[in-house]
Amino acid sequence: MAVDTKPARPDSPNLQAQDAAAVGPDVTRSMPHALGPEKSVLSSMLKDPETWIGMALEEGLTRDHFYLPAHGLLFETLKDLNAKGKEIELVSLVALLHDRGMLDSVGGPAAITDIFTYAPNAAHFHNHLSLVKDKFVLRSIIRTCTEAVSEAFDNPEETVSLLDRVETSVLGIRQGTETVRGFHIKQSVAEVISHFEALLSGDVEVQGAPTGYSDLDRMCKGLKPGEMFVVAARPSMGKTSFMMNVAEHICVDQGVPSMVFSCEMTAFQIVQRLVFARSRFAMTQLGKGFKPRKEDLLRIKRAAEEIASSKLFVDDTPGILIDTLRAKARRRKREDNLGFIAIDYLQLLKSGSKQAQNSREREIGEISAGIKALAKELSVPILVLAQLNRGPEGRTGKSLGVPRMSDLRESGTIEQDADMIGLLYRTAYYAETEEEKEQEAGKAELLLAKNRNGETGHVPLTFIAELMRFETRARDENDHGPE
Repeated sequence: MAVDTKPARPDSPNLQAQDAAAVGPDVTRSMPHALGPEKSVLSSMLKDPETWIGMALEEGLTRDHFYLPAHGLLFETLKDLNAKGKEIELVSLVALLHDRGMLDSVGGPAAITDIFTYAPNAAHFHNHLSLVKDKFVLRSIIRTCTEAVSEAFDNPEETVSLLDRVETSVLGIRQGTETVRGFHIKQSVAEVISHFEALLSGDVEVQGAPTGYSDLDRMCKGLKPGEMFVVAARPSMGKTSFMMNVAEHICVDQGVPSMVFSCEMTAFQIVQRLVFARSRFAMTQLGKGFKPRKEDLLRIKRAAEEIASSKLFVDDTPGILIDTLRAKARRRKREDNLGFIAIDYLQLLKSGSKQAQNSREREIGEISAGIKALAKELSVPILVLAQLNRGPEGRTGKSLGVPRMSDLRESGTIEQDADMIGLLYRTAYYAETEEEKEQEAGKAELLLAKNRNGETGHVPLTFIAELMRFETRARDENDHGPE
């Protein structure tokens, strides 16, 4: 039986059908493609597989980049043979494709011979490879937009979720075009030794954004890009104050553009806390008829100016959808090179998916996974507050009020997604006598119960209630952490 040795033409019925399915019946033009460069790239691989197959893989080329299915299949075969260390030459390649029943699919022996002789040399390999990848990007954009149009008609009630999916898909196309290149080990070794010497001399204390709390920074080496840090506590423990103290240090003191999502407090309340905590002026004094002194007013003015000149962005949308939060964070990352995100608090966020409507546990799981994915996508640390259940109140003796990771509401997915989990509590809150309250007044601890990339332990803190401020506290004999 005669074998059709001609590869499919770009205007052949099967490709026209593929294009119509991808871009809709009203589009008469074929999808963007570059068959000549595709043949040129494959020709170079056939002639010098050791050099050019490896180069193509390093540039991120995949089967999907080829418009013609026959070209994609041939590339996949060449890649497979190269990975197994087998010799690649024309005669044995045709025989192998015949044995695998794929010879007709790539166009037959004549098509392979045509590709082999297509490019007289590989001088234009990189240029032709770039053209192949560019056409693939254009096709990806068309398909993504077409799918978005279809979903917009089919699911008009899921507007926010659809917008997030479209934005994620478009960002995925961009990320797929970026090539991560290797570097010589000498560079890495030099950086390691330099960092080691800095550590020995005490010049480097943290690797990420410093929190401002020395013990915490020593344990976690700062809040690192891509990490999700959950700080959980019972109500009235001061978790919002702790979050804003960290945000203030990172944004105002360190100059890192930061964004705070507050589902519980208004932007006015957040900024008011920041100004008066930073100026160390207790607002409660005003209600008692106290008149600020000149130095108080100067401190308040200075604090307000420092905060106003920082790149701190506050979003106080109540019950914000996780998809909306991610979209806002992405935009802020593009426009202001966002370096830190804080969220108050996890259980007040919402998920717009249908699957989450009937299951609170599933909704929390989607929110937690969405926050972690956002941290990795934007390469920023995210500090997110969470609420604990009533477990601490049910304990007795010295364990009264001491939180555990299992006290996290819907804790399974949060524990799994978080890189670090800090449990915040104040011992005076659970004191049973006036003497104990007086003795424990102001004492607070952050129990770093999980730290994926470092040590765990207790961070002693002092809580100044009138300033809504946590500060580092020296350890004493009653603290749980290491000396």
